[in-house]
Amino acid sequence: MNTVLLSVILIPIIEIYLFIKIGSQIGAFNTILLIFLTAIVGIYYARYEGLNTLRSGITQIMKNKTPAHELISGAAIAFAALLLIIPGFATDVIGFLLIIPITRKLIFGKLNYKLKKKNVEKNNFIDGEYEDIEEDDDRKI
Repeated sequence: MNTVLLSVILIPIIEIYLFIKIGSQIGAFNTILLIFLTAIVGIYYARYEGLNTLRSGITQIMKNKTPAHELISGAAIAFAALLLIIPGFATDVIGFLLIIPITRKLIFGKLNYKLKKKNVEKNNFIDGEYEDIEEDDDRKI
C-alpha cells in the first residue's frame, strides 16, 4: 500500500483516538483550548526559529559557504508549522520535535553530513604546472 495513502488514513484515526482519550480526561472545552494553545504557541515559535534560520543562512552566504543545513532546517520548520496548524495532538508532537533545534539536528544530522560531504567533493582541485611547447621544439609529447 502506498505510504501517502496509508498516512492519510492512519493520521486522522490516531488524532480522533487521542481527542477522545484526552477529552475524556480533561474535558471537551479544555481539549479544544489546548488544541488552540498548541497551535498559537507552535506558530509563534516556528516564526522565531524560521527567522533564526534565515539569519544563519544569510551569514553562511556572506561567508561564501553553501547553507545546506539552513535549507534543510527551513523546510523542516515550514513542515512543522503546517503540522502545528492541523488540529491534533500527534501532529503537534511531531511539529514541536521538528521545530526544536536539538531534535531537528538529530533527525536531519545524517542528511546534512551527506550534503556537506558531497559539497566538499565538488570543490576538489588538483594544482599543477604547465609549459607551452612550440611546434619547432625537438621534444615530442
